[in-house]
Amino acid sequence: MRPLALNTGGTMPPIGFGTWDLVPDAVAQTAVLEALRVGYRAIDTAAVYGNERGVGEAIRASGIPRHEIRVITKVWNDAQGYDRTLEACHTSLETLGLDYIDLYMIHWPASTRRHDSWRAMHQLYEQGLIKAAGVSNYTIEHLKLKQQLSPYVPAVNQIEFHPYIYEQQREVLDYCQQQGILVQAYSPLSRSLHRPPSIVLELADKYGKTTEQILLRWCIEHGTMPLPRSGNPQHIRSNFEVFDFTLDDEDLEQLDAVSDGRRVTWDPAGMGQHS
Repeated sequence: MRPLALNTGGTMPPIGFGTWDLVPDAVAQTAVLEALRVGYRAIDTAAVYGNERGVGEAIRASGIPRHEIRVITKVWNDAQGYDRTLEACHTSLETLGLDYIDLYMIHWPASTRRHDSWRAMHQLYEQGLIKAAGVSNYTIEHLKLKQQLSPYVPAVNQIEFHPYIYEQQREVLDYCQQQGILVQAYSPLSRSLHRPPSIVLELADKYGKTTEQILLRWCIEHGTMPLPRSGNPQHIRSNFEVFDFTLDDEDLEQLDAVSDGRRVTWDPAGMGQHS
């Protein structure tokens, strides 16, 4: 598993563990402990998830040296703005029980106050309280506007990314990769709860893998860092077992072609332009 380079000089593992909806804290702690036991070394949470305390407790209970784990969390919409973002970061640090956050992100471009949040993140970076600053759900337009207002390039843009919206997301993926911004793929498996297209089933049979493993491998081969989430120990383990095979080029293209534009989260296009 080769680490993924960040434009800060740091790195991220090629896969991370998502924790959305793993509540209360005891549930998050159990799932994160299992993920760390399996081998995950990046844990994604957010203030709005309500499980930062459980994530932090799992990290301490794991016995794994802190520097080996990448902790990702996010500032929510109602805490955007310079002073409020500084306060939100300190609150997350206290809740997590950590001295620093590896990647701190603006969760949504929900308000123009995000520009002041970005200034605050640079301050937090300079203070050593965060090791990298990133954004989430940013479109190309959001990224270009941010670049007009600040010389600091986000280390990461975390977006919804899976084959079913590939055509809608490929431009922002290409743009981020051109700008040296790592794309993290959230909800990579959300639609696998329903019967997947026949090509996904066929490829799972061809490679002797689960449909989830096929989708995660697709994300990895598109240069993104997927963040699968599960509370099931078997699924947590299975989702990590995606580094012993690669997809043929024609199979990647067939998966690209299943795109139908249906998201599982909000579309950020046009968000936060005038508020």
